[in-house]
Amino acid sequence: MSASIPTIEFFEGIPEQVSDVRLRREKSTGVQNVLMIFEQLEALERFNSFRQKFSKALNLTDSEGKISVEPDSLRFIYGGPEGNELQRVECSFVIEQQDHWDRFMRFMERYAEANGMGYQDKNQQ
Repeated sequence: MSASIPTIEFFEGIPEQVSDVRLRREKSTGVQNVLMIFEQLEALERFNSFRQKFSKALNLTDSEGKISVEPDSLRFIYGGPEGNELQRVECSFVIEQQDHWDRFMRFMERYAEANGMGYQDKNQQ
């Protein structure tokens, strides 16, 4: 596949900008949990989502192809003086298979590099 800029989309053709990603591994089961935080959603701006197909999945696309993940949870957090301003959106999902985890991490490395993000291990702070 050709080199492409890694994208994250809830709606086809509307790339989103992730603000933070938190990774955790369950010690007892080894299952990996991913929490992606978005400070805004392009799909909500100017009602973009009403013009595009919703796939019921979070699509992560890079030079290796597309990863489709069905979120376990999608939380919209509001705040501000009147409580009606979108503060952030939290999207969480589980990755159980090691090869899927490895593929996700390759995507995240490409996404982080393309968007000026860095990795910080909480245990090494």
